[in-house]
Amino acid sequence: MTEDQTIVAGVRDEPLSVDEALQAVRHPQAGAVTIFVGIVRDHDGGRAGVTRLDYSAHPEAAERLTALVTSVAEGAQIHGVYAVHRVGELTVGDLAVVCAVSAEHRAEAFDAGRRLIEELKSGIPIWKRQEFDGQEHEWVGL
Repeated sequence: MTEDQTIVAGVRDEPLSVDEALQAVRHPQAGAVTIFVGIVRDHDGGRAGVTRLDYSAHPEAAERLTALVTSVAEGAQIHGVYAVHRVGELTVGDLAVVCAVSAEHRAEAFDAGRRLIEELKSGIPIWKRQEFDGQEHEWVGL
């Protein structure tokens, strides 16, 4: 990580913003920004009727997310990395996670952005309890 890089990582219970992510990673030397937005959908695992999600995070989730963002920022030509995941109750259409990476060129931005979201989903201890049609529920990621 260099002094002029921007790094933002967090787990929060307030609504997320794509504009905030884009502003955070803007850099005069960056010619590319990739943004990933995870949105709550109305189905999962071939099953329709998802009405809401409740995301929970392990107490170390924010610290581990910061370590991941810092690691991604060490990539060549990376100028900014942003990753924020929401916790609490979300409904269909809400933003669950926003990630952004700025780099000098698109290839580096795409590669780092894919790494960021894949490692976030596989390695950061955040779980969701999804409710179906307001009745049944299941945990995902435990």
